[in-house]
Amino acid sequence: MSKLVIFADLLTAFIKKQTLLTLFFHQPLKPYFNDMFATYELKQIAEKIVPKKYLRVAGMQVLRATSFLYKGNAVTCPCCGHSFASFASYGYVKRPNVLCRHCLSLERHRSLWLYFHQKTNLFKDKLRVLHFAPEHQLQEKFKNAPNLDYISADLDMPTAMIQMDITNITFPDNAFDVIICNHVLEHVPDDHLAMSELYRVLKPGGWAILQTPMSNKAETEEDLTITDPKERERRFGQDDHVRTYGMDKKDRLESVGFKVDLDKFLYELPAATIAQYRLMLEDIWIVRK
Repeated sequence: MSKLVIFADLLTAFIKKQTLLTLFFHQPLKPYFNDMFATYELKQIAEKIVPKKYLRVAGMQVLRATSFLYKGNAVTCPCCGHSFASFASYGYVKRPNVLCRHCLSLERHRSLWLYFHQKTNLFKDKLRVLHFAPEHQLQEKFKNAPNLDYISADLDMPTAMIQMDITNITFPDNAFDVIICNHVLEHVPDDHLAMSELYRVLKPGGWAILQTPMSNKAETEEDLTITDPKERERRFGQDDHVRTYGMDKKDRLESVGFKVDLDKFLYELPAATIAQYRLMLEDIWIVRK
């Protein structure tokens, strides 16, 4: 199925929705696209009417189609190189000016892209890389990097190269130099088992990025008995999250053997860089074996 057909089908499905039809005809064009086509709410609506395997591509095409309304150089995405007057809003609690209108990168993707280039050997040495829940902004670049032996994996994501459960990794011990696992562990009921598996397949001397949403609390908040999507969204920020990590995440990672470093890389960047790339200040959780 071509991207054009996917795009047309998505627009047709939206127009069939009475509430969206009303919004389309009774709101100015630019606010409509800003508030509907570039937000978390759109994703929730689209998930009900678009097959999951097409959702990311379709959403990206819709957002790109409206990007002409936001020509400018106020913000730049380092992942794709495109600049705009502003990024789109996104999030259950809406964050303005965070979603790239070309590649759909968020703060966390742009932060890691800069970190990989400036603080790691990812694009310098010959490395075998395992990437869970691969972000499309990063996956294509990693696939094309001549120095990387790259494998992406996920239990459900159709764009991943192989289907695999993070709690049952089908590779031998000490198989990878690098593991990238960005905003995954908060989805996994048995995160201890997932962490143990990640440690098992990482080579001695290897490193992994294990980012998750964080709170400033000492202890992780979790409740696996909560299955209602709305309650999960309220408690943990997203309807498929089962926890919000506190600072005891470090203890959890160390309990399976990892050496944990909270890198302050983002805090050391110039204010102008933070503003231009629309980054969020947070620690980079890099672990080693």
